Amino acid sequence: MDYQSRMNREILQVKPSGIRKFFDIANEMDNVISLSIGEPDFTTPFHVRAEGIHTLEQGKTFYSPNRGFAILREEICKWMERKYNVSYHPEAEVLVTVGGSEAIDLAIRCLVNPGDEVLIPQPSFVCYVPLTQMAEGIPVIIETKAEDKFRLTAQALREKITPKTKLLILPFPNNPTGGVMRRKDLEEIAKVVEEHDLLVLSDEIYSELTYGDTPHVCFSEIPGMRERTIVINGFSKTFAMTGWRLGFAVGPHEIIDAMTKLHQFGIMSAPTMAQYAAAEALRNGDDDIVYMREQYDMRRRLIVGALNDMGLTCFEPEGAFYVFPSIQKTGLSSEAFCEKLIHESRVAVVPGNAFGDCGEGFVRVSYSYSLKHINEALDRIHTFLKTL
Repeated sequence: MDYQSRMNREILQVKPSGIRKFFDIANEMDNVISLSIGEPDFTTPFHVRAEGIHTLEQGKTFYSPNRGFAILREEICKWMERKYNVSYHPEAEVLVTVGGSEAIDLAIRCLVNPGDEVLIPQPSFVCYVPLTQMAEGIPVIIETKAEDKFRLTAQALREKITPKTKLLILPFPNNPTGGVMRRKDLEEIAKVVEEHDLLVLSDEIYSELTYGDTPHVCFSEIPGMRERTIVINGFSKTFAMTGWRLGFAVGPHEIIDAMTKLHQFGIMSAPTMAQYAAAEALRNGDDDIVYMREQYDMRRRLIVGALNDMGLTCFEPEGAFYVFPSIQKTGLSSEAFCEKLIHESRVAVVPGNAFGDCGEGFVRVSYSYSLKHINEALDRIHTFLKTL
């Protein structure tokens, strides 16, 4: 039977994730140290796990409302106001989703009509382009550069806007580069957004993993941007809750209403136990965040220094838990470098072009692993480089 002719054309044209390729190779080999996956090595904090267990013991195993339990939506709104100085209404402007990825998918599908152009800074997470394509939108890539600290500039944004432009995706703090946008940067972007009447999807899943003395600034906090912006966030990175599969979106109620409609038919509701655990994390998890961020910061400084000492020029990331060193001096493509590294030295990293063509010449290295794990991987990488 010819299945290809019977399937959705947009789905068939989407390429598989370049991240998972090297993760799968690593799983099939012995003695591989993987720095390829962006998953915290920390266990979910005990008090958060205890709340999930308590929920099960109480028999709270039933569906939640489509938008999520009121107790969690209220805590999300308190969190947004306390952390980022922006207010949302828990009844109308919050949707709890199955991970931040579902929220991104819902937002794109609800905002993008066939032929609409979606501006996507790259390098960036792998989902934005395929989700835009599956919504029959047109991805328009804006290249960010190391000399700009991988930030989106207002000039680069302006150059890509056309009469068909509908939506700007802001993926900061950034995966894979670790680049962040400071308030001044966001204010300049906001002027362009308002000038051209754009909507914005601001993916802020790494908001609490920003290093230095300057905290993360939520894009909807910038004057005039709240009414234009859907903010996506979640619990996987901030609270080491990847397996709980929980995220959220906040934004204008008309857009949240549309996303909820799609969510209720496709998913119905997020996991019950995870929602109660997440409410506990938001209420009492600030110390957990500080501890994990300090540990990541220590690893960040270690790995950046070591890679630069090896001759792999490495921009110092200011957010998330990735470094994005240049491997151009080796003369290898990103794919060839990663293939040789994993087969010859048993270290898995991700080629930069998995995050967009402009990522060619770089690789993504995650430091969401233990110091022992990282140090062994760095030793192997150093030895590998000497053989080239």
